[in-house]
Amino acid sequence: MKIPKEDLTGIIDSTALQQKLQAIAEKNGGDGSSPKARTQVLKLLKQAMADGRAVVEKRLGEDGGGLKCARRMSHLQDELIRLTFDFALAHVYRVEIRSAAERLMVAAVGGYGRGTLAPGSDVDLLFVLPYKQTPWGEQVVEYILYMLWDLGLKVGHATRNIDECVRLSRSDMTIRTAILEARRICGDKPLFNELLERFNAEVVEGTSSDFIEAKLAERDTRHRRQGVSRYLVEPNIKEGKGGLRDLNTLFWIAKYHYQVREQSGLVRKGVLSRSEYNLFVKCEDFLWAVRCHLHFLTGRPEERLSFDVQREIAIRLGYTQHPGMKDVERFMKHYFLVAKDVGDLTRIFCAALEDQHVKEPLGQHIGHQIGGFVRRLRGGRPLNAARPVEGHPAFEVENNRLNAISDTVFKDDPVNLIRIFQIADKNGCNLHPELTRLIRRSLKLVDSGVRRDPEANRLFVAILTSRNTPEKTLRKMNETGVLGRFVPDFGKVVAMMQFNMYHHFTVDEHLIRSIGVLHEIERGDSGEDHPLSTDMIKTLQNRKVLFVAMFLHDIAKGRPEDHSIAGARIARKLCPRFGLTAAETETVSWLIEHHLDMSTVAQSRDLSDRKTINDFAQVVQSMERLKLLLILTVADIRAVGPGVFNGWKGQLLRTLYYECELHLTGGHTRISHSQTVEHAKQSLLENLKDWPEAERESYLNRHYKAYWLRTDPERLLAHAELFRKTDATGEQLSFQVTPHAFEGVTEVTVLAPDHPRLLSAIAGACYVTGANIVDAQIDTTTDGFALDTIFVSRELPDDADEHRRGERIADLIRKALSGEVPLPAQTQRKNTLKSRVKAFKVEADVLVNNSWSDEYTVLEVSGLDRAGLLYDLTRCISTLNLNIGSAHISTFGERVVDVFYVTDLTGQKIANIGRQEIMRERLAEAVDGKLDLSASASVSR
Repeated sequence: MKIPKEDLTGIIDSTALQQKLQAIAEKNGGDGSSPKARTQVLKLLKQAMADGRAVVEKRLGEDGGGLKCARRMSHLQDELIRLTFDFALAHVYRVEIRSAAERLMVAAVGGYGRGTLAPGSDVDLLFVLPYKQTPWGEQVVEYILYMLWDLGLKVGHATRNIDECVRLSRSDMTIRTAILEARRICGDKPLFNELLERFNAEVVEGTSSDFIEAKLAERDTRHRRQGVSRYLVEPNIKEGKGGLRDLNTLFWIAKYHYQVREQSGLVRKGVLSRSEYNLFVKCEDFLWAVRCHLHFLTGRPEERLSFDVQREIAIRLGYTQHPGMKDVERFMKHYFLVAKDVGDLTRIFCAALEDQHVKEPLGQHIGHQIGGFVRRLRGGRPLNAARPVEGHPAFEVENNRLNAISDTVFKDDPVNLIRIFQIADKNGCNLHPELTRLIRRSLKLVDSGVRRDPEANRLFVAILTSRNTPEKTLRKMNETGVLGRFVPDFGKVVAMMQFNMYHHFTVDEHLIRSIGVLHEIERGDSGEDHPLSTDMIKTLQNRKVLFVAMFLHDIAKGRPEDHSIAGARIARKLCPRFGLTAAETETVSWLIEHHLDMSTVAQSRDLSDRKTINDFAQVVQSMERLKLLLILTVADIRAVGPGVFNGWKGQLLRTLYYECELHLTGGHTRISHSQTVEHAKQSLLENLKDWPEAERESYLNRHYKAYWLRTDPERLLAHAELFRKTDATGEQLSFQVTPHAFEGVTEVTVLAPDHPRLLSAIAGACYVTGANIVDAQIDTTTDGFALDTIFVSRELPDDADEHRRGERIADLIRKALSGEVPLPAQTQRKNTLKSRVKAFKVEADVLVNNSWSDEYTVLEVSGLDRAGLLYDLTRCISTLNLNIGSAHISTFGERVVDVFYVTDLTGQKIANIGRQEIMRERLAEAVDGKLDLSASASVSR
């Protein structure tokens, strides 16, 4: 894409600057090398650069042209270098008659060589000499480089003669690529022409296969480093999959293999159609616009579209908010659609390369079988002849790639647009690039008739529930556009981003990945992560409803209403079309409507509270639904992104499952509270046989009923030993640290005299050490002690190291409780917010609920996560004269949900409406960091 010369006017007036530079030299007696002259030259060029950049940024805001901006920046840089070069030759290192060796050419290489430059990019230069370096050449190069450095530019440079350029290009692919894109800026033109001629003749000729191999391997390595998905919600616009570097790679290969100088030459060569070329330019222009805005906004060469800049970029690009979608989400959806188009262009280009010059496939994944591709490019013969697909004569397989016999295969029977993917899944084949092209051209055939067709829907459900590779097949259906056409509600979430830190992928990618995770669980590949779901999936009566619900669970994202309720409504419409019975449809819609319930209850409710289990069981109602919901919940969390699902969440889900299972199977009705308490006591006594009888009886009487009901046998024994050790030493304060590798947490138990601010002090100590509390259980004894157990996120892989870390946390808690170390009086919210979190606005919300527990008032506090938040909340609760029975901490990206089970100081629920309102106000202020807790003022009513 060339920019008219008139579009470059007004950026820098080279003629006027040339005259001013001449005047500077004349004022200094014609000597431009003096320090005074150099200072004046630098000042002049620096001002010209600043003015030029301001013009470029202004025009970017006016016309939005990304490529125009990049070329304007390149033009500005070219002129600054030319002016510096000419001034050096004319006024600093003048040579009346230069020898043949005293010639010099300055070329732009890399992206700058293509005539595009981002505002914060490096300036890559190649200084080319005819022979060896001369003192004159060395001085000129040094003058130019120091001037550019003093202008504040980051310059990548090399000085070589032509022989060195040719020799190094043969052995170094990076240098070869740089010279491939070399563009003369100034200096000796014959020297540049000689370099190109020798480069083409001595380096390029006959080496296409080596170059393609290296570039594709380089691309795959880059993708692995940046993240293999192009749908990451904080993408790298330069290096990420679907970014500018992918387009660069295509053009490098095209330029090297097809010997074209411009992208438009690919149309003449028949590599791209005119529409595909236009798409290439459109994608490149959009990515350049985003990149240039990003550099101007941040003032540095930032390439990652992080959360803290996405909204501002969206505003700069003119995106507005629509119902159900924020401006930033609309912008990012456009970005991901462009990244998808870049992937399409990659496949189209490689198919053309193959068809015109190879006549053999590149393998299952381009670049992953490069060796075989290169051998074929060098003249190898086909390994497998084409053969028709058994039972489907309209299709054939060649080298494990599926293709159509005729271009009318989809017109003849539009259902083939679904059938082809079922065939590919069943036979483990990839789609031939030409077949992919044909599918794209035939998308309009997927109309309401195909959507209603029973065979098409049967085939789709077969793909969705396949035991082969459903994730891969669904992703290919999505990339070709078939999935969004066949299921229009899915099409609405394609490339949709949710502007939060919790979800790592776009909605469509998350849904497809969740099917892949479900498939892994079914195959038994996820036993270590969550063995219960692996066991339960084998016992399901109907696996189809699970896979359909998984595919649809987030399909209503981006709508003004709750996506769970809207999704259930969509399921009731789609499931009959998919061939599900009324009962199956009801189960699917129920799963979608309640797909967040199990995660919410497990992570933010007290699972030892009987009412929590009763209420959840009333929602679930059957063991089959409980199994389905458990498996769906595990797969959903794991598909959110790497590291989101952990052992602690898995343990909470298992606990909720087993407790609910007891209820649904009648376990709670058969055993009374008193029987459960008595059973727990007797089990502990069996393990305390070496204790004196009186000591055992005395210990049993130290705990209230609630303790025996919610503490597992292993912890009962550990706590008993802790109490005995503390009593023996006569100390008032004791600790126990237990790392849990599988759950990914470390348990720290604190035995201390009971005090309303005990948990607050523990939270403060953890805040100081940087430990992240994920759960807390508080028990009190009949003789005035508190037994507080906190669970902190594990940081170290080795148990011994993690135990020492836990001991350090415990030691700081000890010092804080004894007054040796003062805890901070107030956490500074603005200093503790991470930059990524600052991009989000989460309104503080406080719920006071007396119906979730029979014994406690439950406070659910949500807001923007920050360091020290739990410390502030627990201190606030203590100033409200409330006792905390248990605390449950859940973090969803930038949003935190902390739930506290509290009573007043007499052990009663808080029923007074006025007091509840004060609690809401104070806690909301604490979330926002606006509540002054330094005085620890007491508020009661």
